[in-house]
Amino acid sequence: MRQVILDTETTGLSWEKGNRIVEIGCVELLERRPTRRHFQRYLNPEREMEPGAAEVTGLTWDFLRDKPLFHEVAQEFLDFIRGSELVIHNAAFDVGFLNAELARLGPEYGRIDDHVSGVLDTLALSKQRFPGQRHSLDALCKRLGVDNGHRTLHGALLDAELLADVYLTMTSGQGEFSLGADAGENGTSRAAETALRPLAAVVRRGILPEEAEAHAARMAGIAKKAGGTVLWGSEA
Repeated sequence: MRQVILDTETTGLSWEKGNRIVEIGCVELLERRPTRRHFQRYLNPEREMEPGAAEVTGLTWDFLRDKPLFHEVAQEFLDFIRGSELVIHNAAFDVGFLNAELARLGPEYGRIDDHVSGVLDTLALSKQRFPGQRHSLDALCKRLGVDNGHRTLHGALLDAELLADVYLTMTSGQGEFSLGADAGENGTSRAAETALRPLAAVVRRGILPEEAEAHAARMAGIAKKAGGTVLWGSEA
């Protein structure tokens, strides 16, 4: 199964009010394993950033003015996601913006649903898994042990990388391999290391004499309560 973890950054919160996409970030999973393939583009939104969006992303019109327009990268983007299941946090937001951008290009580009096998919303998944708790990406990173200490600003590719670890950990307890800079020496993500830590605490050792005596006494007590009929002491 091929999945694409996707995130966007925008000039503001509402595509209905004319806000535009300024960054697209995608990372690929194949059979729940990161392939290290990714797609990332900054875009010229043809308008200024709203103050709130500029604050959380650090992006400015001066930085974005010479970047490509959406129509210049649209086909490459659609080729990257084609046939995959998209995994998005708060999917209605990103899909709404992407559909608005595609609509500007003409009906022949269709909608996002026309290009993918489905969309999985990790926000809805989080609400099912952790009812009554916070569901932001930062909150999920903290809850699931995914290291996001390097996330000082929102960025589409960075957030897609973090969401990949969050999604894998939230759905299976294993983050597989980290997509970002936070990989251990063996390539295992902090999320995976956290999930596997209880296993690492198991230590094989010999049984101490006092432990053997305590075990024998316990078994004898159980045998007495059972009327002396037990299986573990019988000969094969």
